[in-house]
Amino acid sequence: MSACQRWREGRDSYRPQGEPIDPRRYGVEVVTEAAAKAFVTGHHYSRSYPAAVCRVGLYETTRAGRAELVGVAVFGVPIQPASLRVHAGCAPAEGTELARFVLLDRVPANGETWFLARAFRLLRQEKPHVCAVLAYSDPMARTTAEGIVVKPGHVGTIYRAFNGHRAGTSSPRTLILAPDGRVVSGRMLTKLRQGDKGAAYAYRALLDLGAPPRHLGEGDAAYVSRALAEGPWRRVRHPGNLAYTWSLPAIRRPETPAQLFLEGMG
Repeated sequence: MSACQRWREGRDSYRPQGEPIDPRRYGVEVVTEAAAKAFVTGHHYSRSYPAAVCRVGLYETTRAGRAELVGVAVFGVPIQPASLRVHAGCAPAEGTELARFVLLDRVPANGETWFLARAFRLLRQEKPHVCAVLAYSDPMARTTAEGIVVKPGHVGTIYRAFNGHRAGTSSPRTLILAPDGRVVSGRMLTKLRQGDKGAAYAYRALLDLGAPPRHLGEGDAAYVSRALAEGPWRRVRHPGNLAYTWSLPAIRRPETPAQLFLEGMG
């Protein structure tokens, strides 16, 4: 695709490639969980938010002099932690996934790589033990039940532009799609099935996707089974996502006065 995808209130749009960004108008900093979650669920088509370990925001200075959040990068825990070992060659505890990367439609095209470089820099500062980042590009488009495309397929153009290493493909799987094209998250179903922390949020999200309400006294696992059987879902076979990785030399922080002294001598 010869354009850069943007989001606003769940709808995608595109900026022409090569469009320059004016760095004097933008800043990047770590943002709170609440701010990142509100931005991602408010604008990304999936309306979902991952398990985050670091959140970085892109701010634009408006003509009125205010700093407004116009992009968020969320580094999180992969749904399959072993994927870090498979694709990035690192232990799960030493890596992270770029799980969401969302920019508003007013951000120029070159803002992607500009923001991503600074997000990686802040990730290294906040999580010095992280030595690898994994990101997936989904080549399969999503459509509504009526056949309207709500998310085109992508092959990772931005990741290649940012010198990402092509590291294979994730395993094929079957997706459960809601009528509007959104994916019913396996992680969400697991939380609900097991009654884990976040199960109440997962239940509300599943209702929003079109699932039937829970019966009075119905158990967690029983409800999930019934919701999957009775809901308005479509099941489609997915070929697997394209994996990209980046190596980040870990930053070793001194922990004792002696180590501080030695590092200062170096």
